[in-house]
Amino acid sequence: MRPVELPAQDGGNRVFGERTTAASARAHVLAVVRGHRGTSGRPPAEQAVTDLLLVTSELVSNAIRHGGGVVAFEATPTRDGIRLTVHDRSPDIPTVAFGPGALPAGHDGGGYGWPLIIKLAYDIVIEPCADGGKAVSVVVPLGTGPEPAG
Repeated sequence: MRPVELPAQDGGNRVFGERTTAASARAHVLAVVRGHRGTSGRPPAEQAVTDLLLVTSELVSNAIRHGGGVVAFEATPTRDGIRLTVHDRSPDIPTVAFGPGALPAGHDGGGYGWPLIIKLAYDIVIEPCADGGKAVSVVVPLGTGPEPAG
């Protein structure tokens, strides 16, 4: 896999407010990933970044569709990847978040988000927030690209 060319970093782990969209969250995650080299010291592989962006989209979309909107979004580098945390307004815990990750039977256009998150992320934590709503947090691992030539 080839390494991914990423935009310039935006200055750190910024927390977005209510205007967060899946697109703005993905752009922020790309900026955070730019400075992350993990344990190997190499940039992440293209597929790892694609997986990270897919999980970002699913978490933010779920917060918008089912959680009453995004209150805050964080992307924090860890030793092995990126921890994504989405705070929303709903205290309801999605029961499928801790399920087996089975794809839905039939094709009604929904129900694919959590199975994808379960497949691509680990350390899924859902906690109530003191001021209402909940925080959904996952870690998405970042594999590395090939050794640099030369």
